[in-house]
Amino acid sequence: MKKILSISLVLLTCSCLAQNIIEETSIKISLEYLASDELEGRSTGSQGIEKAAVFIENVFRKNHIKPFFETYRDTFKIKDITGYNVVGYIEGNDPELKNEFVILGAHYDHIGTAKEVNGDSIANGANDDASGTVAVLEWAKYFSESKNNKRSILFTLYAAEEMGLKGSGHLAERLKTENLNVYAMINFEMIGVPRAEHETMAYLTGYKESNMAEKLNEYAGFEMIGFLPKAKEFNLFKRSDNYPFYEAFKIPAQAISTFDFTNFDYYHHVDDEADKMDFKHMTTFINKMIPALEGMINASTKDIKLNHE
Repeated sequence: MKKILSISLVLLTCSCLAQNIIEETSIKISLEYLASDELEGRSTGSQGIEKAAVFIENVFRKNHIKPFFETYRDTFKIKDITGYNVVGYIEGNDPELKNEFVILGAHYDHIGTAKEVNGDSIANGANDDASGTVAVLEWAKYFSESKNNKRSILFTLYAAEEMGLKGSGHLAERLKTENLNVYAMINFEMIGVPRAEHETMAYLTGYKESNMAEKLNEYAGFEMIGFLPKAKEFNLFKRSDNYPFYEAFKIPAQAISTFDFTNFDYYHHVDDEADKMDFKHMTTFINKMIPALEGMINASTKDIKLNHE
């Protein structure tokens, strides 16, 4: 009996550790840098976004995450502006499933400056979308350490989202040209603030386009991802970096957010700063997404499907 209790305690302890494997300190350090004045609002083509790109590359390099192309950078031009998506790659460990890809993404650019308030004109973009960027980086570090992904994963950070989804559009077309076998794509947009307690933790854009929410909730073990009427009203499905992948590949490609128009007043505002972020919420969200992502990445069949297939 003592042995059984001892084993049960070990399993329970491991389970608890798995729920909180990513630490708040790591999230806070990364976000505070990406949303700092030093990066000048991360507008595409600026010195500030170059610093952000180098930061992302260093995270990938330090954690032994390979570049998918010759380098981490997927370069594109918008008139006289040069932009860079930053792409990391972890190969799957299953002989067959590794030929299928899951793409996790967020945009790391922002608008640079906004209307001046109290002498401050830098639009730091902490929630929009340093928060999503940090989440993708934390999952990249997690899967690099755990090495438990059967499918291959691309960790993709986009520039020029604020210029009309130009970065994600370029990368989606490039991967389509290379005939990449993409199973599903999830974009993470503005996850730095919590929703009300009676609401689901996050919502999915294009909710009825696929069964993604249903399957992610099943993998997570609780109803984590819900439906937001305003997401449909404002057609958010087509307004974030998931959409170019949906267009190119005709696969489940949707965005997850915790910003719901009631819980954050600083969209494209100089006060979208790190001190407005709820790091406890971010840590909880990022950790609770892990079993959902693992379920998707390791399922033996393509369980997530478009509803109109």
